[in-house]
Amino acid sequence: MCIDGGDPAYLQRYLAEDAIPNIARFMREGFATVAEGTVPSFTCPNNMSIITGTPASRHGISGNYYLDVRTGNAVVMTGPELLRGDTILSRFAAAGAKVASITAKDKLRRQLGKNLDVSRGNVCFSSEFASRCTLAENGIEDVLELAGMPQPGMYSMELSLFVLEAGVKLLERDRPDLLYLSLTDWVQHKYAPHEAEAKRFYQELDRRFGRLAELGATVALTADHGMSDKSNAAGEPNVIWLQDILDARFGKGDTRVICPITDAFVAHHGALGGFVRVWCRGRATPKQVIDAVKGIEGVESALDKAAACRVHELPADREADVVVISGAETCIGGAEAEHDLSGLKGHRLRSHGGVSESRVPFILSEPLNDQYKLIAGAATLKSYRIFDFALNGTGET
Repeated sequence: MCIDGGDPAYLQRYLAEDAIPNIARFMREGFATVAEGTVPSFTCPNNMSIITGTPASRHGISGNYYLDVRTGNAVVMTGPELLRGDTILSRFAAAGAKVASITAKDKLRRQLGKNLDVSRGNVCFSSEFASRCTLAENGIEDVLELAGMPQPGMYSMELSLFVLEAGVKLLERDRPDLLYLSLTDWVQHKYAPHEAEAKRFYQELDRRFGRLAELGATVALTADHGMSDKSNAAGEPNVIWLQDILDARFGKGDTRVICPITDAFVAHHGALGGFVRVWCRGRATPKQVIDAVKGIEGVESALDKAAACRVHELPADREADVVVISGAETCIGGAEAEHDLSGLKGHRLRSHGGVSESRVPFILSEPLNDQYKLIAGAATLKSYRIFDFALNGTGET
């Protein structure tokens, strides 16, 4: 399970309130720690790391967007052709296992289903397009009837709950060997841990996690990223408009800022996150850009390509000349005029992308065997090892 936006702060609060008894039982009787996710702490890089068991430097997906320097165009990084290698799901299916993948947003569905043959009893669909599922495309039809829920809206907690409800029903009916369920972070963008709607959402998650365990599943929980409040005391977004700053310093068109949090659904974050990329397209050098940026209040780090790839395990051929990462309380945008923040009215900006949002829960419903206890104790775990630990780390060695 990938709890999109599942910052450990939510679990800490609700565990203290005895509001999530199934997760509490998993942590007590199984295994729990806080792991390091992939940076940038966005949805696509982390889901791909989890589903391949590798860092972004191996699988190649390092954001929702990147700049194709050959064309000068920003490219959406959700095509299966951009994912390097195979997924754990496709390899298990090729070996004869029955697998299923359900995700909230369809932007992930094609990559999660890369090389997965749905004509052989495997399933791959999104709750976004649940009403459109076909046997040929998804390996399943009549999904609304299966889940017993209407088609959910994109900006709703039901988009995630549908994923879980369908997963429970699939496990009851078809008993897949391997099930990957990936949610969406609409709730965490909108509500902080102390708000009632966030608590209600986690209670709904917990109930379905418990049901999966009752059905005999080894339940493994992690997240793609955390979530930070990035608003000032007045409730307005605390933004560094980096493209405007660089244009004023070096001239318009000399640099290009790309915000890799951007996808088709930005109303809940305005395409503002904690990690941006800068390409030098004129006279400005990476060192000059770094020197211009590193003293800005709220900037945590500014790295050239080689350093960013080394520190954060990123693919060099898809990396920018400069990577800029903000601290927990700040976000970074491109040009102010290019960001639509109307969807944030009435709510504080809560977003992610930086190192400060890369710590995520790592929870198994079953205890670790002796071999994996030693591995877990040796160093901070990476979230992309969740499949390894669930499959190989539980039960006898």
